[in-house]
Amino acid sequence: MKRTLKTVLIGFSAIGFFASFSANTAQAQDVANGTATATVQTALAVTAAASLVFGTVFQGVAKTLDEANANAGVFTITGQSLSGLSWFLALPEFMATASGDDRMSIAFSGTDAAIDTTANANPTTIGLGAFVNQNPYSLPAAPVGGTGVAALFFGGTITPSVNQTAGAYTADITLTVAYDGT
Repeated sequence: MKRTLKTVLIGFSAIGFFASFSANTAQAQDVANGTATATVQTALAVTAAASLVFGTVFQGVAKTLDEANANAGVFTITGQSLSGLSWFLALPEFMATASGDDRMSIAFSGTDAAIDTTANANPTTIGLGAFVNQNPYSLPAAPVGGTGVAALFFGGTITPSVNQTAGAYTADITLTVAYDGT
């Protein structure tokens, strides 16, 4: 019986030892859950607010409008205020008649664009701090203004030939803007 009691006591001691070791291990661990959050910014909206209007032109006489002219082209952009944008302006090389039977040269200089981030959409009163005299082929990164509005103004030059067909000429000008993450 002594031997059995000794065996039982040793067995209980071993169980107690391993139980205390196991309990200490469990107490040294913990688990917590974190979260992931995101806020999607306001979608961008681009509007062709005004066409670049050269008006009446004459055969063989070039006509230039700068970006601060009342007839300059205007795009307005609305989006998340103070968020950075990348800008791309797709510009034509020619204007064409509706029937497509004649075309006229249109060109844009390295200073024919301005970006106004003050919510102003009037090219004759470009806001203080605007990006003026910009190259329309390589527009700078510029933010949506503090009010959530920005505008792009652009001019250009048309050159009718000396035997240019009379009539109305048009061309598409496309502005693409995207948030740049800043």
